[in-house]
Amino acid sequence: MKKVRYIRNLDQVSQLTDAERTALAKVENKFKFRANDYYLGLINWDDPNDPIRRIIVPHTGELKEFGELDASNEEANYVAPGTQHKYTSTALLLCNEICGGYCRFCFRKRLFMDGNDEASNDLTEGINYIKSHPEINNVLLTGGDPFLLSTRRLESIIRPLREIDHIGVIRIGTKMAAFNPFRITQDDELLEMLSQYSTPNKRIYIMNHFNVPQELTPQAFEALDLLNRAGTVTLNQTPILRGINDSPAVLSKLMNLLNDAGVHPYYFFQCRPTAGNEIYELPIVESYMALIKAKKNVSGLAKRARMVMSHDSGKIEIVGLTDDHIYMKYHRARFSSDDERFMIYHRDDKAFWFDDLVPADDSEYTETA
Repeated sequence: MKKVRYIRNLDQVSQLTDAERTALAKVENKFKFRANDYYLGLINWDDPNDPIRRIIVPHTGELKEFGELDASNEEANYVAPGTQHKYTSTALLLCNEICGGYCRFCFRKRLFMDGNDEASNDLTEGINYIKSHPEINNVLLTGGDPFLLSTRRLESIIRPLREIDHIGVIRIGTKMAAFNPFRITQDDELLEMLSQYSTPNKRIYIMNHFNVPQELTPQAFEALDLLNRAGTVTLNQTPILRGINDSPAVLSKLMNLLNDAGVHPYYFFQCRPTAGNEIYELPIVESYMALIKAKKNVSGLAKRARMVMSHDSGKIEIVGLTDDHIYMKYHRARFSSDDERFMIYHRDDKAFWFDDLVPADDSEYTETA
């Protein structure tokens, strides 16, 4: 049985030079580092711009003043310990504050900092909240990574959710198939549990997080195949990241590999303006054009993927671009008055976030059918 060794400080990363460790010490002190020997083993250490290195190894650019720790104001969504309810039909349960590795661009890096208590070990109050709100029909287990919980602990969350009549889809947000696929391939009890609660009429959806093709190793494909065979529905979502996957060729390869394996590309995110993330940010126009060009080389199945921003006010989809304007709509909205709202903004090739854009005129908002 493969045993993955977790690594919690840069002194344990033998491939780094002493000078690199010294330069990165301040970054590590501010934003914690966590990885494992399997994932670090995917890095080409001869390439300073290796994409997996950029994903997992700290960078001095993270110290530049930029953004906020809670860039989408998730604090406003809490209704119970570890429980968010932003969109009418969806609830989030933050059931863990640890991941298999800490992506340097993570929008919830605040969870991994000392003194944060947003995630909860006791979700009883949150599950009772969901039970008492019949408008909620789907729940996302997130964190942190739920697959870092023991199978028994994970079942203790999924079982009471599946007993609620008005809950259909249960989603699990995870990067373990990329970070540590052995968590899936070597735990028959996990697969049996998922199969038990992913029923013919109420599925469990696994929201994977593959950023680049290099993460799709034979071990990762095996994990994804086992998840599919267990009766779960597997999808993928990733932000578009400067110097990591912002090339149309990289994005189309990622989409084709996933799609061929029965893992549907779902969301491509505009990277949130989270503290320390400037080196990973792309302007909205660049992100959108990279994805549009990538979609030219994928099938219609992969073209279903949407590009969105997870803004305080809702999930905003970028739907079109001209020389003068950017066209957007609310895919999900915090307030019902914004449901399906269509918006026209002046094109700004330097804008990184929704708040940076200027409305085209006073009538930029129109309702769509």
